[in-house]
Amino acid sequence: MSCPICGEKSDPKFRPFCSKRCADIDLGRWMSGKYAIPSDDPEDIEEAVEEIERQMSKPH
Repeated sequence: MSCPICGEKSDPKFRPFCSKRCADIDLGRWMSGKYAIPSDDPEDIEEAVEEIERQMSKPH
C-alpha cells in the first residue's frame, strides 16, 4: 500500500501513511476543512450557499 499523501510505501507504524509527517499533513487537511464529507441535507446546502455568498461579498 502506498501513502495517500506522498506515494511512498506505507509504514505499518503509521498506516496508511509512510511517516508521522504525512499523517500530520492529512490531519491538518481534515482540521482545516480541506476534506469534507458531502451532505444531502437541505439545511447544509443552504448554509454552504450562504457562506459562499458571504465570501464573495467581502472586499478583496
